[in-house]
Amino acid sequence: MRTGAWLIGARGSVAVTSMIGALAVRAGLTGPTGCVLESPALRDRIRPGIGDLVFGGHDITSVPLDKKAAELAAAGVVPAALVTAVQEELSVVEQQVRPLPSAATQADTAAAIGADLDRFRRRHDLDRVVVVNVSTTEPAPPPHPAHAGLPELRAALGQPGAVLPPSALAAYAAFHAGCPYVDFTPSTGARLPALDALARERGLPYGGHDGKTGETLVKSVLAPMFAQRNLKVRTWSGVNLLGGGDGANLARPGANAAKAASKQRVLAETLGYAPQGETRIDYLEDLGDFKTAWDLVTFEGFLGTAMRMEFTWHGCDSALAAPLILDLTRLTAAAHRSGRTGALPELAFFFKDPLGDVPHGLAEQWQALCAFIDTLDSGR
Repeated sequence: MRTGAWLIGARGSVAVTSMIGALAVRAGLTGPTGCVLESPALRDRIRPGIGDLVFGGHDITSVPLDKKAAELAAAGVVPAALVTAVQEELSVVEQQVRPLPSAATQADTAAAIGADLDRFRRRHDLDRVVVVNVSTTEPAPPPHPAHAGLPELRAALGQPGAVLPPSALAAYAAFHAGCPYVDFTPSTGARLPALDALARERGLPYGGHDGKTGETLVKSVLAPMFAQRNLKVRTWSGVNLLGGGDGANLARPGANAAKAASKQRVLAETLGYAPQGETRIDYLEDLGDFKTAWDLVTFEGFLGTAMRMEFTWHGCDSALAAPLILDLTRLTAAAHRSGRTGALPELAFFFKDPLGDVPHGLAEQWQALCAFIDTLDSGR
């Protein structure tokens, strides 16, 4: 049941926290707190287990994993003692992280990515490899006529120039290499119709988009409360402050707009209308890998009585996201083994902007996830 977890953005905070966590859990040095599949309701129902995961990945940076791990420890993201304890195993993973290929055409780049995936799979005798995108958020790309169909896309990729954004090219390469794909970012990923057709042609599942770890997680619980109590939400505004590499990237207008749109979708989908207000994302370097969100909700009750609520969320982004990366890798691998192909809307529990026509309330998403797990081959 050995399964590869190939992380796009493997030297980033989320990826390295995932690696440290998996290695520490496997060694019995810590518990799997935050891993949904290790909750009492779901424990021992999905294979592969955390200990079955083998890590590798691509990145455009060359910062060694041990240096990134030391930075995370210094920032209070992971315990320094755990970093020391898994240092030897982390050095083994270091050998599996490759520079992200770049070639004359995107077809050649995709082939080089696929070759890395195939070597990784054969070197470690893996049953399958799941590719997970945890790289920086991309601006939303303009539409391209090549997206209309798979034959046109294949032809366009053979020409010089960029046809697909990086996340979609990674999905294309993964599918061609026979690997399921998960996008934990709000980037394009496999959302294009041609890529859905390729996934189905190759018999592969995929999931996404944009991991739900903080403010939107709270919204997905509170918004159904207002809807079910028939309280009219008049405004819902939030301010998100974050540092780190993700915060610096989201200071760019294009990436910021893509992220903000993903965060707001839950309100309109759950309430049935879009209240006044917006989500703002500001970069504060001093926060490092931590983030704070302040939300103000004004609502109307019986006889038009005006009321309000406020909440504050303060959390560590990597520590919230990393266990979900392990869950999603395991679930997508199990879905592949069970013969699922195409989009996995049942994974909406994990995402701000999930695939398919799905409920956005967390309770309904939990029920859908549990029902989905009931259909999967347990691997025993």
